[in-house]
Amino acid sequence: MGTSYSYAIGPIMAFVFLGVLILLLRWAFRRGASVVAAPPRKGSTDDYGLLVPIATPPTYVEGEIMRRQLEDAGIRATLAQTLDGPRVMVWPGDEGRARAKLGGR
Repeated sequence: MGTSYSYAIGPIMAFVFLGVLILLLRWAFRRGASVVAAPPRKGSTDDYGLLVPIATPPTYVEGEIMRRQLEDAGIRATLAQTLDGPRVMVWPGDEGRARAKLGGR
């Protein structure tokens, strides 16, 4: 009782489903644009743009304590793992205040 198009609808829908599946798999498995963040890489102190290193803590934990002290004082700070070890870095405008807050560490 169907029309003459009813025999073509099944194969057309199968090809549409297959095309959508192919596009989805190509998107999911393409290289170079991962949804998962890459692990951070170490760089030299010059690789951090305008940020200025103000402290060289012996361990990462001590560096995190310094960074949090600066954050509590309202100074934006970053703890970076460089090739020379951890460095606490701040923006150039905050350098004087950060050094005074840390007291020459």
